Amino acid sequence: MTTLNLGYLATFRLVIQRGSFSAAADLLGISQPAVSLQIRQLEQFLQTRLVERTGRGIKATAAGESLLVHGERIQQVVDETLRSVSAFSHDVSGTITLGTGATACIHLLPPLLAQLRRDYPLLRVGVTTGNTLDIVRAIEENRLDMGLVTLPVSGRALDVMPVMDEEFVFIASREQQDAFRELTPEALHVQPLIAFESGSGTRALIDGWFAANGLAIAPVMQLGSIEAIKRMVRVGLGYSIVPRMAVEHDADREGLCVMSLTPMLQRQLAIVMRQDKILSKGIAGIIRLVQNPPQG
Repeated sequence: MTTLNLGYLATFRLVIQRGSFSAAADLLGISQPAVSLQIRQLEQFLQTRLVERTGRGIKATAAGESLLVHGERIQQVVDETLRSVSAFSHDVSGTITLGTGATACIHLLPPLLAQLRRDYPLLRVGVTTGNTLDIVRAIEENRLDMGLVTLPVSGRALDVMPVMDEEFVFIASREQQDAFRELTPEALHVQPLIAFESGSGTRALIDGWFAANGLAIAPVMQLGSIEAIKRMVRVGLGYSIVPRMAVEHDADREGLCVMSLTPMLQRQLAIVMRQDKILSKGIAGIIRLVQNPPQG
C-alpha cells in the first residue's frame, strides 16, 4: 500500500467503535481475517501499532487515538469535496441510506420515495428498518446517512430535527364497535388488548398512557408486527392501539373502526443525522418531503 487507503481507515474507525474485529466484520459483511488484514496493512503503511488487545476487547493505542481524530477530519474533507464537485452538476445523483421503523417504512415512505424518484430520477435511496437505538448507533458510526425515528433520541454529535406529530388511535373490528363506548384508560383497561411486543418503543408509549392513570395492562396477545395485530383485531379477538398512519387509507382500515383516544396519545418523529453530515440536495429533498408528505 503506497497511499493512505480511505476504506481501511473507515474499517479501523469501526473496529475501535465496536471494540472487536468480529463485530466490525459483521457490520461490513466481510470476514474477520479480511478486517485484520486491512488493519495490519494500515499499520504497516503508517509504521506504527494502531490497536492493542485488552481484557475487554480492542482499543486504540496512542497513535491510534491520534489517527481517529484525524480520521474524522479526513472524512469531513472527503464529504465536502464530493459535495463541492457535485455542485457543478444539475443532476442529483448518488446514494442515500435511511433508517426508520417498520410502520413508517410500510405506510409513510412509499409515496414519499415515489415522489423523490420523480424529482431526482438518478438518486438512489437505500432503506433499513430497525429500532431507534440501532438506527442512531448506525448514524453515529456513519453506516447510515440519516434516520426517521421516534423521540426522545440521545447520542453523540447528532442533529435532531422534529418533523411531525404521530397520533396513536384505537382500533377494533366493526362488529364490536358498540362494545367500546368510552376510549379512556379506565374503560379500555378491562377490555382484551392486542398489544405490541414488550420492550418496543411503541409498547412503552402505550404502557405510559395507561400508567398515567395508575393502570398496568395485561395484553391477551403481544405481537411484533402491526399488520399481524390488525388481522387479529379484524377477526374480533380484541382491540389495539396503533399509529394512525397504519390505518390512514381505506385499504389499511378495511373491517376496522378507527377512533381517537381520550386523552389523545401522540409521539414525535424526527430526522436524525450526524452534525458533520453534508446537507446534500438529496437529503434536503427527503427532509422536505417528510415535512410535507405528498398527497393522494
